[in-house]
Amino acid sequence: MKINKLYILGAFTSLLLFTSCVDDINEDPNRPSSVPTTSLITSSEKLLVDNLRSEQVSLRGSILFVQYFSQNTYTTQSRYDIPFSYSDDYWKGLYKTLNNLEEIIRLNTDPATKDVASANGIGRNSTQIAISRILKTYTFYALTDVFGNIPYQSYGNKDADFQALQQNPENITPAYAPQEKIYADFLNELKAASDTLLKYPDDSTFNKADIIYRGKHLKWAKLANSLRLRFATRLKEKDSALYRQHFEDALSKGVFTSNSDNAAFKYSGTSPNEAPLYRATVTANRKDFAVSHILVDLLKGSNPALPVADPRLSAYALPATATNTYIGLPYGLANDQAGKFSANNVSLPGAAINAANYAEILMEYSEVAFLISEYNNWSQNDYQAGVRASLEKWGVAADKVTDYLSKLPAANQKNVLTQKYIALYMQGLEAWSEYRRTGFPDFLIKEGDIIFEGEIEANTVTYRFDPLFGDGGVPSRLYYPTKEQNVNRANYQQALSAQGSDKIETKPWIFKN
Repeated sequence: MKINKLYILGAFTSLLLFTSCVDDINEDPNRPSSVPTTSLITSSEKLLVDNLRSEQVSLRGSILFVQYFSQNTYTTQSRYDIPFSYSDDYWKGLYKTLNNLEEIIRLNTDPATKDVASANGIGRNSTQIAISRILKTYTFYALTDVFGNIPYQSYGNKDADFQALQQNPENITPAYAPQEKIYADFLNELKAASDTLLKYPDDSTFNKADIIYRGKHLKWAKLANSLRLRFATRLKEKDSALYRQHFEDALSKGVFTSNSDNAAFKYSGTSPNEAPLYRATVTANRKDFAVSHILVDLLKGSNPALPVADPRLSAYALPATATNTYIGLPYGLANDQAGKFSANNVSLPGAAINAANYAEILMEYSEVAFLISEYNNWSQNDYQAGVRASLEKWGVAADKVTDYLSKLPAANQKNVLTQKYIALYMQGLEAWSEYRRTGFPDFLIKEGDIIFEGEIEANTVTYRFDPLFGDGGVPSRLYYPTKEQNVNRANYQQALSAQGSDKIETKPWIFKN
């Protein structure tokens, strides 16, 4: 079956790349070495972000789960009816990404190809491998945080449970690695990759073919160490020694210190390379998504958890065209209820985030500051640094930054994590993961909560949240792909035995208390 090739290199499909970087590519399955690593890095980065921020798993998944957006029409995803096809496409797309990155490593390792791979100033073999290891770690994170145990592969660890991407001999039915092992290996992979890049701080690898950092080693090393803060913090309650070890080592070697370090993939303003939200709304001529009443009320200062008006509101949302005021769409409406709220009477996503050339953030300095605040027992200075960084990233004027910071409640777990939630806007996966880890923000809608009370067509109505699946709260994961159940059934069943039923309420290991 063709689906088996998800775990080996095989022939990857033609990818539309940015014309300023490389031409369209089609790999000859009999001559994989004919594809330059510059083409592979561009395609890998775009595939990663396309899938990470896809309409299916992001806009109709994690962005809804954390209630940044609400749905105007076809509202079943906000009530947790998630089609299996969403998982199929996401899984397939990210394993394609991993195969591309693994091919970069192979070309830089094989004696027959490594000299060609590093020719013409593309970069050292070791640094091409290091950047690929960082991106592989990020891609595996995008899989394991969604599903739990997954087929996993490591460059530096030949653990028998790590069977994905095996080619010689090919393994089309890899085992699912335990998430506990996966997370520990993330930290080691990122440390090794950063250490390699820091040996050559003034060098460049991949150059303009690298859309994220244009090949700058120090930027990539900072990303690797900043991601270590993120992933180590996931292990805070599970392995405090490992948490402290990697957190301190990452800090000592350099993490993000300003917005200039932010890792972003900037899309093109022209077809077919526009950003995912733009494609789902402007290109498709649809208005399926509005900003939720949860987020709008929070930013207006109407939520008692943070009774301070937030100047980011004008960037996050548009005023409703009918009233020129900010009105959030009630989250989790049934289809017939959603039909009562015209798109002209609610706030749609802001112009900046709905631009064709939007820069999708993979990680930013504000998150790093909040992670450091948590490590330092919810320190005030790091908390304020995180809020300031987010405000400045969104273009808030200096006087408004100062005013907002002066009104903030003091740092503590709830206040830091509420600000982190605001700052992670449009980074659906990480916001969802943080909610599953911490339970904050603690005001997200759950089953039975009132989502709207008021007049509709001259009648007084009360709408309550009525999810279609799950246990009444935010989903803990997505279903495994249906193709896995057919192609890799024995290992799929073993994963369920280890993790729990294939349901959206089953918590992956990393999010279990």
